[in-house]
Amino acid sequence: MDLRRPLALAAAVLLAVTSTGCTGEEDGARGRPGAAGLSDPYFPQLGNGGYDVRHYALTLAYEPGTGRLTGTADITARATQALSAFNLDLTGLTVHSATVDGEPAAVRREGAEVTLRPGADLKSGDTFRTVIRYSGTPATITDAEGAREGWLRTADGAVALGEPTGSTAWFPGNHHPSDKAAYTVTVTVPKGLQAVSNGELTGHRTTGDRTTFTWRSAEPMASYLATLAIGRYETKTSRTPSGIPVHTAARGNPALLARIPELLAWAAENFGPYPFSSTGAIVDPGLDVGYALETQGRPFFGQGTFDASTLVHELAHQWYGNSVSPESWRDMWLNESFATYAEWLYAEDFGDKPVRKSFDEAFADDENWAFPPAEPPTAADISGPPVYGRGAMVLHRLRRAVGDDVFFRILRGWPAEHRHGNASTEDFITYVEKEADADLTDLWDTWLYGEDRPTDPSA
Repeated sequence: MDLRRPLALAAAVLLAVTSTGCTGEEDGARGRPGAAGLSDPYFPQLGNGGYDVRHYALTLAYEPGTGRLTGTADITARATQALSAFNLDLTGLTVHSATVDGEPAAVRREGAEVTLRPGADLKSGDTFRTVIRYSGTPATITDAEGAREGWLRTADGAVALGEPTGSTAWFPGNHHPSDKAAYTVTVTVPKGLQAVSNGELTGHRTTGDRTTFTWRSAEPMASYLATLAIGRYETKTSRTPSGIPVHTAARGNPALLARIPELLAWAAENFGPYPFSSTGAIVDPGLDVGYALETQGRPFFGQGTFDASTLVHELAHQWYGNSVSPESWRDMWLNESFATYAEWLYAEDFGDKPVRKSFDEAFADDENWAFPPAEPPTAADISGPPVYGRGAMVLHRLRRAVGDDVFFRILRGWPAEHRHGNASTEDFITYVEKEADADLTDLWDTWLYGEDRPTDPSA
């Protein structure tokens, strides 16, 4: 997320080691309900236990004039325990019907929790298909610090932004970053509008006064990184010199959009091969949300956020945060520290500003010392300044401790080690110390977990 975002997005923290809410039973045993949440102290009901989603097929129709969304979510998942019932997260919309493996399922709604009880228990290890039909006016969610996410209406359409809980506003699912899945999003809108989502455009047809777009994301994606932009955008598809498709949907600034291949090549030199099948951007300067967001393969830029440094930040997230996603929301510093350090590297390579100067400026900023980056005190702090600025300082201190050769090997090796997966702070520490062949306890204790600012930034 862009540094301009005020304070933090309200977010989830540590994912429980056992997320099913019960001991689980072997194949053939009596099923039990999956957990209605992942015991997250910030969002106890966010995410659900007992199953792992493999694929979302979302079929949507949107009417900008009324703001009404009609949807069908076809969800393929694997049971991780014997299930008599399971939950999905969905904010505000009305569920009309649900089936599991083609048979009607009982539906119970309580707030943002939808509980489904299939006609027969699911065995642990079963792959099952859930189809939910729903509709309504999707909600705009305001976080604790006042930032808006979810479904954001515009003059001619809408934009869906999901971090950390906004994706619950437009489709039912298991909305925690630890459960990544492939997506197919099919959207029907009035003729003359574009509908842009993640991945590749695999279908585009106009029938009468309606146009349908189908987007396919084959690589695993956390739900908060899914996006949908509907409106009168200028769309363009091109390719980088290495052959990666570039899909853009924008209202202005073609010069900066044209730099995406150049900046992606620079990022790949530092961070390793690009991890997704395509890249691009969605730019809507008319939408004032105060931030940019690293929506997978297609980062979003709102009013006042589309500049070169922020573009570098969001492109870096494709490696750090999107391909390697946080195991829990407490691990957000792993996303933002790398993306911020990418800005420092960019300023050095393109603006003649040494990384050390960026470090010194961050060190002098009192806001970066409000709390340790790996231990935000509340949900409202999870995207606070220390997660960005002090997190990047941790990386620069690591660079000084291990030397450039090892450090840049870590920059490339870390996203390769956990490509399309999830990782925690503990995973990162273990990986770094193995690569560096060193005990770096003092560095972590001072810069990552320490309460106080060191008296000497060079010490």
